Amino acid sequence: MGNDIDIFINANLTSDLHSLLLKKSPFAEVSMQEIVQQIKGKKVAQKKFPYLLKDGIIFPPNLNLEQASSQATAEFKAQYLKGKRFVDLTCGFGIDAYFLSQNFEEVILVEQNFELSEIVKHNWKILDKKADFINENLEIFLKKNQEKFDLIYLDPARRDEHKNKKFLLEDLSPNLLEIQDQLLKISDQIIIKLSPLIDISYLISALKNIEEIQIIAVRNEVKELLVFMHSKKDKEHTTISCFNLESEEHAFSFIFDDEKSATSEFSEPLQYLYIPNNAVLKSGGFNSISEKFNLKKLHPNSHFYTADELLENFPGRVLKVEIMDSKQIKKGEKFNIISKNYPLTPDEIKKKYKIKDGGNEYLIFTQTQKNKIILRTV
Repeated sequence: MGNDIDIFINANLTSDLHSLLLKKSPFAEVSMQEIVQQIKGKKVAQKKFPYLLKDGIIFPPNLNLEQASSQATAEFKAQYLKGKRFVDLTCGFGIDAYFLSQNFEEVILVEQNFELSEIVKHNWKILDKKADFINENLEIFLKKNQEKFDLIYLDPARRDEHKNKKFLLEDLSPNLLEIQDQLLKISDQIIIKLSPLIDISYLISALKNIEEIQIIAVRNEVKELLVFMHSKKDKEHTTISCFNLESEEHAFSFIFDDEKSATSEFSEPLQYLYIPNNAVLKSGGFNSISEKFNLKKLHPNSHFYTADELLENFPGRVLKVEIMDSKQIKKGEKFNIISKNYPLTPDEIKKKYKIKDGGNEYLIFTQTQKNKIILRTV
């Protein structure tokens, strides 16, 4: 896109897009629909991948923008990876590829969607980044390929032709169960990005040579699950690592099989309540975290932990609490409400006690092994 079009796009970033669509494009070579799509893309980029906020960058349709990784998760993935030859078998809009390939000499990007591949090729030229772009289906690429790579990355499509979500490995495109042996022959290291909803036990039973599974949250929202496979690794000791980006929380990791032998002790609430972040909760390391930090659980199903000591490096929230009688809750008071393993939802709790959301204090509705309780932050 030309300079005049970029100026028009930048000038209309806060304009009403529905009104814009009703107007005629001031440029003969570009429709108003295309301009509005670029405005949408730039607005997404402001939050999701600000490195693309350069004049001349072209943004793809909304679905590709939604499916692309954020800059935060892509940069995080890339920080320890380096080598000579890198291939991304499912390039998409190229966010992961851009950062993952930073410390590689040769970059090969495979993408079956021609328009998307051309957009990435155009953008990388503007970003002064080089790659070999291959516009074909990855199965065809793998069939023809005679090369070896230091790192293979792929993010399988998780929707079918009717846009329905898919979770089983054999239902993804490509079918990971069919190609995993092939991948392990041509690279020592493979990274696969999967839905955060996928079951970790199922993954470990279905895929070979898993070295590590990383669960990546951003501000406590789990965004990605990454599988690191290594050709020389057996699956005896798979590490599960949990990260909460854009927070000050420490990472947490444990050996998957050790969770089965780990145990938790139980207690009524002590001075501090420990609430693991969502990456840890997704990991299923409920006994491992209890053992590692010497914390006691309130109840087998609550995943709330307690101690009299304040720990600085816990991966989650730590609240100083006391038990509260429900009669002490006054109508109209403001609280942040947490309800876990308790019969009422936060909305039902607000209605029952006539309280409002907000304020600086928390009310935690849960139960111990003895009874249902309400905790208040102090």
